[in-house]
Amino acid sequence: MEKHNQTIEEKDFTNDNVVEGKEIAIIAYLTIIGLIIAFVMNKDKHYDFASYHIKQVLGLAVIGLIVFVIGQIPILGWIISILAFIPLLIIWIMGLMNAINGKKKPIPLIGKYALDWFKNVDV
Repeated sequence: MEKHNQTIEEKDFTNDNVVEGKEIAIIAYLTIIGLIIAFVMNKDKHYDFASYHIKQVLGLAVIGLIVFVIGQIPILGWIISILAFIPLLIIWIMGLMNAINGKKKPIPLIGKYALDWFKNVDV
């Protein structure tokens, strides 16, 4: 029996839940528009697997937005944003591969924080 106070990270996903939510989880990783579409698609069905990955992508989007804002600062901001782009791209690819492979694994560096930041978001 599932406890109500468990976080999404602690839940065990059934194979059916992964299969049904995988499409939505993959869509979430495909641009900001894909994230919005995944959010809307999962709103009615509430697949735990899709919700997990949507929260991962939300965390990645927040960090990406911060890097973008820092990149507006001449010279130093440009350097920081260029240096941050490559790790963000690698993390994004890792998250997408986890969704494609049906894995519930937090993305490096920010995945666990993203789950905490967005724990109250009803996805």
